[in-house]
Amino acid sequence: MPHPNSLNFSGGPGALPPQVLQEASEAVIQAPGINQSILGISHRSDWFLNILQESEEYYRALLNIPPDYHVLQLQGGSSLQFSMIPILLLRGKTKTAEYMKTGYWSAKSIPDAEREGKVRVLYDGESHSYSRLPFDGEVTHYPTAAYFHYVSNETVEGLQFHYLPGLKTVTRVCDMSSDFLSRPFNIQDYGLVYAHAQKNLGPAGLTLVILKDELLKQAPDNVHSMLDYKNHVAIKSVYNTPPVFAIYVSLLVAHWLKNKIGGLEKMAVLNQRKAQALYGLIDLHPDFFKAHAAKHDRSLMNVTFRLPSVELDHLFLKEAYDAGFYGLEGHRSMGGLRASLYNAVTQEDVAKLMEFMEAFRKQHSQ
Repeated sequence: MPHPNSLNFSGGPGALPPQVLQEASEAVIQAPGINQSILGISHRSDWFLNILQESEEYYRALLNIPPDYHVLQLQGGSSLQFSMIPILLLRGKTKTAEYMKTGYWSAKSIPDAEREGKVRVLYDGESHSYSRLPFDGEVTHYPTAAYFHYVSNETVEGLQFHYLPGLKTVTRVCDMSSDFLSRPFNIQDYGLVYAHAQKNLGPAGLTLVILKDELLKQAPDNVHSMLDYKNHVAIKSVYNTPPVFAIYVSLLVAHWLKNKIGGLEKMAVLNQRKAQALYGLIDLHPDFFKAHAAKHDRSLMNVTFRLPSVELDHLFLKEAYDAGFYGLEGHRSMGGLRASLYNAVTQEDVAKLMEFMEAFRKQHSQ
């Protein structure tokens, strides 16, 4: 039987702060300021429209988003953005889009772009099992590209960019799904950033898109209505019924980040400490814990590793689950083990996991 108070180290949906879970559970019965469950509130109501406005204000404050960027709260996950982005930026163009294939999710983003126009893959890490990212300066970018797309953090392989790739003169597009709001970044370095919520921001169902207004001027005509950013901008994310509950819970997380944690700079420090501690244990025993990612590209969000045998991986997962640790299995495409250290995972949670890992190592080392 699993531990009654299990800790969530899953790659997604990720852990949520306890105070957010409490507030969300209360809103399921009765949302604050209205005599109604959050699950039954109309997306056209003044109450919910105020929630949309407040959440946008919090995202703008946390990331210092200027007025010439739109903040959209959509559905469809990042997978839908794989289509919407090239429809906006590549359809009908003679220019070539640039993509980097650095892991499972960036590889998923490429085929839909190829349906809309010419794509140049600047880097392909498949030959070395996506164990590292390109070095700064290793990839040649072209100033005539339609746009440049990359994934800031590869959740499956545990790789994260710690520098800004691309050219200032080419529209930079980034999938930040698994490290969004885990650290500060300059939104003005990007034309478009997107992230689904179920890592650091909230529950599954919400995808946040931050889009520079000038990009809409080049939008093609006759785009299917749900795939046209202009429609979502014009009606402020309520073109159809939005994910009301996910939007509300994500606002609660934004409250927590700004008011309890103190902003993204402080969140980044906490995330750095958690990752350094866990990688420190792994590096201390390289014959038992075998890290997947190259040291200079290691993700602060997703720590991927293996044990000396598949059998030990399976035993580790079983005993960890029984001891109260949830979601430590690696992605189905890769196997092995993965500890995801999203924002709501505390240093105390990581310390407990490390204690379990050390005890398991001592018991099963040769």
